[in-house]
Amino acid sequence: MSISHAPPMSSEADISPISAPDLDLQPLVPASSRRTRVPRWLRRTTGPVLLLALWQLLSSTGALQPDVLASPGRIAQVAGDMVADGSLPAAMGTSLQRVAAGLLLGLVVGTGLALLSGLFRIGEDLVDAPVQMLRTVPFVGLIPLFIIWFGIGEAPKVAIITLGVTFPLYLNVYAGIRGVDAQLIEAGESLGLSRWGLVRHVVLPGALPNAMTGLRYSLGIAWLALVFAEQVNADSGIGFLMVQARDFLRTDVIVVCLVVYAFLGLLADFIVRSLERLLLQWRPTFTGR
Repeated sequence: MSISHAPPMSSEADISPISAPDLDLQPLVPASSRRTRVPRWLRRTTGPVLLLALWQLLSSTGALQPDVLASPGRIAQVAGDMVADGSLPAAMGTSLQRVAAGLLLGLVVGTGLALLSGLFRIGEDLVDAPVQMLRTVPFVGLIPLFIIWFGIGEAPKVAIITLGVTFPLYLNVYAGIRGVDAQLIEAGESLGLSRWGLVRHVVLPGALPNAMTGLRYSLGIAWLALVFAEQVNADSGIGFLMVQARDFLRTDVIVVCLVVYAFLGLLADFIVRSLERLLLQWRPTFTGR
């Protein structure tokens, strides 16, 4: 029986290196950068512009009657007249003062209650249940009671805005505080942080994203509360102009006031989003593709 021997191994000198094929290396480009280079501002304005064009077309052809809804051209003309005679700027100034006062009081009350309830268990036992009960009560339904308590001046209007702002801010700040990772608390304690140091350096920064979300919700509700507040025993403000326009069947003035409400709300939301980008630079997030 013959035994076959394996062929001798080749020495390192006999092994020639395999040359890599010549590749034309191209820089990697993200998929989002390879898309069409249409400016984002143009994409965002296309929808509103098309809607305005359709609105003007329906008004011009008579499909949309002026007593139902005035045309965009008529609304622009009325807005210019209201700015020229000073009625619209004066109403905007009054409404902004009411929103600012109610928002400031709501921030103080909502944030204070959330800190008390979120940081202390006894605070949660004393505060959270009453706040949850009041939150389910429609704040618009409290307008008659506020008028009885505070009269028919500015106080009930500011009070209804304050009440509308308080609850969403409370819920979001409270959720942000209780949503802080327990391991971060343990890490802070292992580093020797005091209770105030934990609150300042761990808990409050961790709750800040939720607080900014709550602020954006609160701003939206503040404008909604203002609409109701200014239509009850008001002699100034954007809501007062809407009530007068309703009595005289002026749909153009009503739409002008609604557009002002929308732009003021959009401006307030833009300010909060800018503040959010400034304060939350440490938190990278997904921005869409």
